[in-house]
Amino acid sequence: MSSTNINLIDSFQEFKEFKNIDRPTVITVLEEVFRSMIRKRFGTDENVDVIVNPDNGDLEIWRTRVVMEDGFSEDDDLEIELAEAHQYDPDLEVGDDYIEQITLESFGRRAILAARQTLVSKVLELEKDEVFKKYKDREGELVIGEVYQIWKKEILVLDEDGNELLLPKTEQIPADYFKKGDSIRAVVYKVDMMNSNPKIIISRTAPEFLQRLFELEVPEIFDGLITIKKIVREPGERAKVAVESYDDRIDPVGACVGMKGSRIHGIVRELRNENIDVINFTTNASLYITRALSPARITSIKIDDENKTAAVYLKPDQVSLAIGRGGHNIKLAGKLTGYEIDVYRENDEVEEDVDIEEFSDEIDSWIIDELKRVGLDSAKSVLALSHEELVRRTDLEEDTIQEIVRILATEFE
Repeated sequence: MSSTNINLIDSFQEFKEFKNIDRPTVITVLEEVFRSMIRKRFGTDENVDVIVNPDNGDLEIWRTRVVMEDGFSEDDDLEIELAEAHQYDPDLEVGDDYIEQITLESFGRRAILAARQTLVSKVLELEKDEVFKKYKDREGELVIGEVYQIWKKEILVLDEDGNELLLPKTEQIPADYFKKGDSIRAVVYKVDMMNSNPKIIISRTAPEFLQRLFELEVPEIFDGLITIKKIVREPGERAKVAVESYDDRIDPVGACVGMKGSRIHGIVRELRNENIDVINFTTNASLYITRALSPARITSIKIDDENKTAAVYLKPDQVSLAIGRGGHNIKLAGKLTGYEIDVYRENDEVEEDVDIEEFSDEIDSWIIDELKRVGLDSAKSVLALSHEELVRRTDLEEDTIQEIVRILATEFE
């Protein structure tokens, strides 16, 4: 067997080791490659059988021609004259089929090398298609890979089969830091074909990533006893997860958090200390918004269902909690509930006081000095006292006092 032939057989050996390609496809591709070689050489392949055994890389080509009377053969590719046939097999008669095996060597070195080339490129194409299909079906699923190369804008990750996955900077949690060889968990975010190469983007910032982590840590979610209704995230900062249980005996929030937070700790660590609020889902809008704004405690709420807006009233010390660091809390609560949420302080005691000096255009400066002398330096401090008390404390006439009180009172109407 010539070395060229061995080359080609080697290609099959490689070929059958391709893990992603099923056997029928292997056989079809091989057959197609050889049939094109046969067509080039004989002009037709309809009377040729190609037998491929992908298990051991064997290949046989058999060509069948009909035996004709001498001088009557019109097409040497389909027919053979009796005299020529008798050279190979003296028992043949006119009308019989003459079957011969065609060796690979007879095709010549160049044809075989070309076939090998075609074979390799077809295999690569199939491999790429397989990878594309495999990952297209896995969009939104969790993958584990190893960091292979780190660039400025993205990280190249290899999965267990050596397929290339890309983790762009935009899909990384801000606090993520990876070194070559690190193991990495993410979800398959988007799969495209770019110049006939599959481009697989993975993400650690997608809400699906958090959902898959919950499914891993909380068996009740995986079993379908608890449903995650919605997840909103500000990656690396905060996340809110609305959960619902169809079984009254299960507390969905407790199940997700675990004993002393045991279940949620692993997720928080994976997400680089992202704060996760797990809340009970409800169709009651005001209750849902109240829960979504946790940890802040709400005093009252007004909802406009038509415009999907909600006005939330809180005690002054709760306002900053409701808004959260960098406004994340209120932003996520709005995304989670679908309402635009406005936060207001409870109004009674919160009205701003006004410095007495502000009224210098309406009250004479000597009167202001007199009020300040007795310690009344703001509008509210004056209004808090009765007329008699003001007359007693200051050296001002009753009429003057009445006028001052009227001017100051109009400011707060």
